[in-house]
Amino acid sequence: MKEKIIREMYACMGIEEAVYAYGNEILAKLQPRFQEIDETAEINQLKVIKAMQESQVSEACLLGTTGYGYNDLGRDRLEEVYARVFHTEDALVRPQITCGTHALALALMSNLRPGDELLSPVGKPYDTLEEVIGIRPSRGSLAEYGVTYSQVDLLPDGSFDYEGIRRALNGRTRLVTIQRSKGYQTRPTLSVARIGELVSFVKGIKPDVICMVDNCYGEFVETMEPAEAGADMVVGSLIKNPGGGLAPIGGYIAGTRECVENAAFRLTSPGLGKEVGASLGALKDFYQGLFLAPTVTASALKGAVFAANLYEPLGFGVVPDSRESRHDIIQAVTFGNPESVIAFCQGIQAAAPVDSHVTPEPWDMPGYDSRVIMAAGAFVAGSSIELSADGPIKPPYAVYFQGGLTWQHAKFGILKSLQALVNRGLVEKNRLGL
Repeated sequence: MKEKIIREMYACMGIEEAVYAYGNEILAKLQPRFQEIDETAEINQLKVIKAMQESQVSEACLLGTTGYGYNDLGRDRLEEVYARVFHTEDALVRPQITCGTHALALALMSNLRPGDELLSPVGKPYDTLEEVIGIRPSRGSLAEYGVTYSQVDLLPDGSFDYEGIRRALNGRTRLVTIQRSKGYQTRPTLSVARIGELVSFVKGIKPDVICMVDNCYGEFVETMEPAEAGADMVVGSLIKNPGGGLAPIGGYIAGTRECVENAAFRLTSPGLGKEVGASLGALKDFYQGLFLAPTVTASALKGAVFAANLYEPLGFGVVPDSRESRHDIIQAVTFGNPESVIAFCQGIQAAAPVDSHVTPEPWDMPGYDSRVIMAAGAFVAGSSIELSADGPIKPPYAVYFQGGLTWQHAKFGILKSLQALVNRGLVEKNRLGL
């Protein structure tokens, strides 16, 4: 009876029987994968609860401050919780950090000095960091302050170019930045184990170098975080995984006491550091979002696995593929033409609880070198732990899908994306094998 009601609900929301049946056929094979994801979520859920209990989070911690924010109990206790969860000496978790790019820029600019060199041993960083570094000239970039940049690309099979990295490390190399997720590339996402191998190699050559991990989209996907594998700093956004869909803004930097203190002095002012910065009523959402983050991340991860398994049999390139282990929540699908990227994103938007009536179009977004289309009908604007998709309108014309506060919403969004492609003749119904 319930199955009949579900079919009817999907039909009235625009999903044809052929698309629905194809999706169900795929899902029948995924239960062992989903059970594994649920087990990871349970471990991470217990880890978060344990950190909150050990930090003695109380009702008073949920209250905010204004003005200078001196003696903000909830803010300071939250940073203690993050340090426990991420296994670091200290953490900076603030609403004044506006986004992931800001958190990364803050971590870099506070721990690099004129004459230092920044090295990326995993290839090109995410587009919005290019102006931070100065790869694309921009006012206030690291390049303007005399910080140089070096890059070693991954080998064609996605492995580290250890000899290239060895040659690139020099006396001026102060910080190594490791982007865990793929960004707008179709390279493999890095597991915590692989990050640990890279950190160990780098520190074996230059022990005093700072190893920073851009952890965006990777939090709670595994049972370990990069600091447990030797990273000195782990950086991310609260409107991605760790905010659990509730955090309205914010970012975090977790790491060694010195690295975090440097970031705090850069965020506020020398001499003030972590002592100021009012929490402005955001603390309850920060705490509750972190509490929900393991299960929300699990829902998003199920959506990514479903998307890979749905699109791969249709002949589209997917990264990761349908069988690979997962180390972030992003699923890349390469279509090879702009029309399919646009249709996919418009299908995701049509599945949203907010702004489903809006039709996204490509546009020139700040920080990007090409037009980008973004679909995100979210409760928090731009939140990519909520059901969302985006892609640059340039070859190889790949779309990047992520998020879903619930598995059921992620499933609907993916089916809606396929339906949009079917409706426009970009995927023929006979390819669904039904």
